[in-house]
Amino acid sequence: MNINNKTMVSISEASQNFSKVTHLVDQYGSAIITKNNAPRYVILEFNQADEIQAASTDDVISVSKKLLKRNRAVYEELSK
Repeated sequence: MNINNKTMVSISEASQNFSKVTHLVDQYGSAIITKNNAPRYVILEFNQADEIQAASTDDVISVSKKLLKRNRAVYEELSK
């Protein structure tokens, strides 16, 4: 994940000024909340959550092919 430094807010600043976080999300599409100077939380627009959770068909096919190749002997034994 690429992180834009402009969208980073410390957890203490986010708790004191959450409207700043929402403005960053409105402007950039997401905001990163840091804890101990490390990225900890991602805030997104609600409509983006489904897009991120759904795997693309190409990704699913790619993973399926890798699993089939890796476990071919087991699948062949199970099919007997």
